[in-house]
Amino acid sequence: MPPLTATRRRAALIALAMGGFAVGLTEFVPMGLLPDIARGLLPGTYAHSSADANSDAGWVVSVYALGVVAGAPTIAALSARVARKRLVLGLLVLFVVGTLASAVAPNFALLLLARFVAGLPHGAYFGAAGMLAANLLGPGSQAKGFAVVLSGLTTANVVGVPLITGLGQSAGWRSAYLAIAAVFLLTLLAVRAVVPEAPAHPGGSPRSELAALRAPRVWLAAAVAAIGFSGFFAVDSYIAPITTQVTGLSSAAVPWVLVAVGLGMTVGNAAGGWCADRQLRRSLMAGFLGIIAALVVFALIAHTTAGLFGGAFLVGATGLFVGPAMQARLIAAAPRAQLMGAAVNQSAMNTANSLGAAIGGLAIAGGLGYLAPSWLGAGLAAVGCVLTAAAFAADDRTARNHRPTNTATATAPAGIPATSADTP
Repeated sequence: MPPLTATRRRAALIALAMGGFAVGLTEFVPMGLLPDIARGLLPGTYAHSSADANSDAGWVVSVYALGVVAGAPTIAALSARVARKRLVLGLLVLFVVGTLASAVAPNFALLLLARFVAGLPHGAYFGAAGMLAANLLGPGSQAKGFAVVLSGLTTANVVGVPLITGLGQSAGWRSAYLAIAAVFLLTLLAVRAVVPEAPAHPGGSPRSELAALRAPRVWLAAAVAAIGFSGFFAVDSYIAPITTQVTGLSSAAVPWVLVAVGLGMTVGNAAGGWCADRQLRRSLMAGFLGIIAALVVFALIAHTTAGLFGGAFLVGATGLFVGPAMQARLIAAAPRAQLMGAAVNQSAMNTANSLGAAIGGLAIAGGLGYLAPSWLGAGLAAVGCVLTAAAFAADDRTARNHRPTNTATATAPAGIPATSADTP
């Protein structure tokens, strides 16, 4: 890569983070607009039962997540030899098309199809854009590169999601998708203008990327993320009806509750990244225990205004605390296929999105109330905690099986421990 000025490098990083910002909008804005979508495209069901209509509208969240799950590993494999900037631009075009189609969908079925298409580039974008950002920052900056792109997503939850949600409530949910499509288009133009070219990984191929999927560690880590993280989405997907139906606030309060969630996500992401760099195992275990506690507390106190806002902050903070650790564990599990590792992490997180929204919707439709997803989410996080402990135990067994039996050969070089209790 030719030398870049500091200004050009900063502009390129901002352009890539803009993509993360736009992805945060398209993923999280619909959660605050489910009642509006239900009223607009499911009027018959809404007239009969608003709970049933809101539950059905939750498929907008689930189908987007399914698109991420399907698209992330597929695109990662097929694009192994594609230059990273060209790949990012192609993914942004697909985002624009899928989001515009969402805005103009004439019925609920076509909206679901459009959301699936919009979800396809999600995981590959974070992988490819994160690698571009790492190249811009220099050697040894892989984690920082991903953090730059993810910072756009957390910023979206603090600023963009509440603003676009408010726009959708006042001007119609379709206007929200039009605004998001505009952000994607601006990002595309910015990336094209200021991000330098970058080649694909040397020796990359679909076979080498797909080879990562043969590693049991990858699948176990993905299962931990998919199940354990779904508790967060079980609550966040229905934050709008919780605000209006449980706490009794007006719909105008929904964007402010989303600000509380976003602030929690920002704090949790920063703290989780710092802790994961130092104690990965402890960060994951503590993170899942924190999610369990936060969801239980939320279910107990969300009836009051202070409880709703405080609980929403806790759910956001504990949920995103485990995000950096899961990313680090999956990339470590697939060191020769880092784009696939990052893509699998996004697939797992969005499986959690789909699973949490679906389970929460079933609980609500079954008459268990809008806070039932909190209790179910705590149970899912507990399963994630157990799976995490099982994964670490399997790592320890593997390390013992490969440990030299000869004391002379078992001695590590000076300054390097023979084993590490905190190996990813």
